[in-house]
Amino acid sequence: MARAVLSLGSNLGDRMAALQGAVDLLSAGEGVTPVTVSPVYETAPVGGPDQGAFLNAVLVVDTAGAPKELLELARSAERAFERVREVRWGPRTLDVDVITFGDTTDDDPELTLPHPRAHLRAFVLRPWLDTDPGAVLPGRAPVAALLAGVEEADTGGEQELTLREDLGLTLPEEDARVG
Repeated sequence: MARAVLSLGSNLGDRMAALQGAVDLLSAGEGVTPVTVSPVYETAPVGGPDQGAFLNAVLVVDTAGAPKELLELARSAERAFERVREVRWGPRTLDVDVITFGDTTDDDPELTLPHPRAHLRAFVLRPWLDTDPGAVLPGRAPVAALLAGVEEADTGGEQELTLREDLGLTLPEEDARVG
């Protein structure tokens, strides 16, 4: 079993339905056991064209599969919510990124592990830190230190996050996953 961290984001359509749907679909994957899900944050888009705000969260799972199997599960969840890839970093109904897969490091262009920009993105680091205050990004540093560095460097407030206490994601109940 490997512990994996997945980043979830949506800025088109029913953003919360897309995030909850992703949690449900990813949790139901073969050999996948959900561990925890972060609070939901609203964030401005980073890079790309002018677009609406994102809802972001992190899902932590244990998986018996291989990294590329988890990537395919993530892509399957995106397809279920009709994700289209027309513009890099453009608006999307659902974005699921594999951030880490255990301590695996790999520079495969299809699935670079850990995610090559995770250390630069508050919308990944903050929710991840909420799920695990002792988290470490393999090959980099503790997530808390990385987040502090991003916040210090973000003098223009471009990566400001707003905790959405009015929104919450839930993991499927174990009994529902067994059937």
